[in-house]
Amino acid sequence: MTAYEKVKQDLINVPKKWLVTGVAGFIGSNLLEALLQLNQHVVGLDNFATGHQHNLGDVKQNVSQEQWARFVFIKGDVCNLKDCQKALGIGGVSPTAPDSKVDYVLHQAALGSVPRSIKDPIATNRANIDGFLNMLVTAQQAEVKSFTYAASSSTYGDHPALPKVEDTIGKPLSPYAVTKYVNELYAEVFAHSYGFNTIGLRYFNVFGKRQDPNGAYAAVIPKWIGAMLKGETVHINGDGETSRDFCYIDNTVQANILAGTCQNKDSLNQIYNIAVGERTSLNQLFQFLQSSLVGQGVSYTKLPVYGEFRAGDVLHSQASINKARNLLGYQPTAAVVEGLSIAMPWYRNKLAG
Repeated sequence: MTAYEKVKQDLINVPKKWLVTGVAGFIGSNLLEALLQLNQHVVGLDNFATGHQHNLGDVKQNVSQEQWARFVFIKGDVCNLKDCQKALGIGGVSPTAPDSKVDYVLHQAALGSVPRSIKDPIATNRANIDGFLNMLVTAQQAEVKSFTYAASSSTYGDHPALPKVEDTIGKPLSPYAVTKYVNELYAEVFAHSYGFNTIGLRYFNVFGKRQDPNGAYAAVIPKWIGAMLKGETVHINGDGETSRDFCYIDNTVQANILAGTCQNKDSLNQIYNIAVGERTSLNQLFQFLQSSLVGQGVSYTKLPVYGEFRAGDVLHSQASINKARNLLGYQPTAAVVEGLSIAMPWYRNKLAG
């Protein structure tokens, strides 16, 4: 039995209460679904800045009525301290019974996207730093058992070494990267100053169902799949040899649940890479998507169009996941090809024009 299988078994036997911020977003809604399927109680906070009501509706269809009844949604903003207090049931306002205290916080709320941060650094700073600090302070006051937050591989910045290891970073290349690094610094200070334990998860290019394909800041996989399904041209930034460590959403969910329930003192107040440990170029990804679509009965034969390299991006990214394996028991279950195969039916159903 893996560490994750044991944790899931323990949770089903003794349900806990979780707070998921950014619950209507891509990663947040997948966390919600996984937790409800484990019969957990979940409070969700979202302001719909980047999340969507239809993501919550999708989760509702995938769980039982009894499981859905364990979910309490709060429309609110992590930048509003009172909304954070309400979500955690302190400050005299609680969304649920006062004897039902939040055990674990999974903080996913943020304004993602390197290009967005370059265009509007003030909004990115407000959501990612002010909002993070609000949640950190409130969670510490609420005396939750654990606080797990979404960090980012962008923190490695211009450091060229591969694979990326957690204790060696470079200079940030975007306002978004700055905000994510500040999160890590605040978490470290709260451990020293208040004895408040946290775990940061540096995500590497997460993909899967409910990832938004629309808008200027859409992630590459759903954006390309959407274009392919509609017979449109795929645009690649740079020469296509830029590489990433693409991580299927189920791996990310696993890491959050392992981190949230972690009781090993040596594993707390740490930063972990969450990825697969493999490197895929954009040209390879294009080919993988073509093959995966063929498995769905879709033929896409257009050649991609190459453009300018995107400002603020690193050329190559690949994670070492040894630390997460050793201290959290993290074991990714799907690499990029397997993840695409699992997710493709959802993409085809939702993204076909």
